[in-house]
Amino acid sequence: MGVHFGISVLFVICLLGLSANAKDFTVTAPPGSDITSLLLKTFNEACQFPTKSSVLIPKGEYRLRSIEMMGPCKAPIRITLQGTVKADGNVNGNDYWVAFRRINGFKLNGGGIFDGEGNAAWRANNCHKMALTKCKKLPISIRFDFVTDAKIRGITSLDSKNFHINVLGARNMTMEAVTIIAPDESPNTDGIHIGRSDGVQIINSIIKTGDDCISIGDGTKNLLVEGVTCGPGHGISIGSLGLYGKEEDVTGIRVVNCTLINTDNGVRIKTWPSSACSTTASGIHFENIFLRNVTNPILIDQEYCPWNQCNKNKPSSIKLVDISFKHIRGTSANKDAVKLLCSKGFPCKNVEIGDINIRYNGADGPATFQCSNLSPKLMGIQVPRACSSPVTKLPGQ
Repeated sequence: MGVHFGISVLFVICLLGLSANAKDFTVTAPPGSDITSLLLKTFNEACQFPTKSSVLIPKGEYRLRSIEMMGPCKAPIRITLQGTVKADGNVNGNDYWVAFRRINGFKLNGGGIFDGEGNAAWRANNCHKMALTKCKKLPISIRFDFVTDAKIRGITSLDSKNFHINVLGARNMTMEAVTIIAPDESPNTDGIHIGRSDGVQIINSIIKTGDDCISIGDGTKNLLVEGVTCGPGHGISIGSLGLYGKEEDVTGIRVVNCTLINTDNGVRIKTWPSSACSTTASGIHFENIFLRNVTNPILIDQEYCPWNQCNKNKPSSIKLVDISFKHIRGTSANKDAVKLLCSKGFPCKNVEIGDINIRYNGADGPATFQCSNLSPKLMGIQVPRACSSPVTKLPGQ
């Protein structure tokens, strides 16, 4: 009896040992070749492997056409990009270049580069001149759609045609030591856009691009942005919110220990007047932010209308609640250092301003602090001196 028990235990241990072995797959191709078909075949084999697996794209430069790597996979999977993959310079019909979708337990690392080759496409991009619903959409470089328990580390996105990275429907994702690079004149090249995701972290990353370094869309919950250096770019933005119907609430956003250099905006929240929905953005906190020559360092803009195609007489119906700006210091590139422009229809509630030290050295006087439709709670030193704005009362309030 004891002998049979020993053999059984040994058999189970052997099975467990086998299941713990990871399988390594390598994309083997000569530098300069198109690896699209080979990468897809290799990924699918790794995805169907019963235990952990990895796919290696070794050092070298390779061509890569539009590709979708789709789960679910049978076990956690890692892609290690050591080389550089280069997109076709032409614009194809897809809204993505590289897409990772419906994968649980996903890792992407290796120090490699996704080169979107966006230079030619930027000349054809008119989305910054007209409504988003009317312009031709160019492919996003990297999409993470419905990816859970994911770690993205040490990759570079270069010269995307449209957004560099788009995250949709993610759960428990960490992006760390990510580098994003595009010229400041490249249109609509948001660094990282997050929407309808819960538990995303963006940590210790460098973003230099032509649009928002980080843009936070509807449905985002429990987001941490920490240790990010942004610039050039349009800053770190919540929104824009309210352009589309059926948008979801935004809640639990923390932006801490970040640096913004020569950006068009610093930290901002933007919502559309005559909004297509009525949602709430709450629990949004910006803290320990350093600014160098930043235009619009602190901004709430509930009259955001970049193409002047809005009915500004109809106030934004997006409610902003529990917002704080604390320990923000540095220099402003224009006189209007702080602008808190809340909705007449739904004034901001519970906005806290603490220890602001932003200086402007222009000839037209010191920095200013504007606000409307809110009564901010002020704490500590305020430079410029804080406004005191009455809240517009709605009928029946």
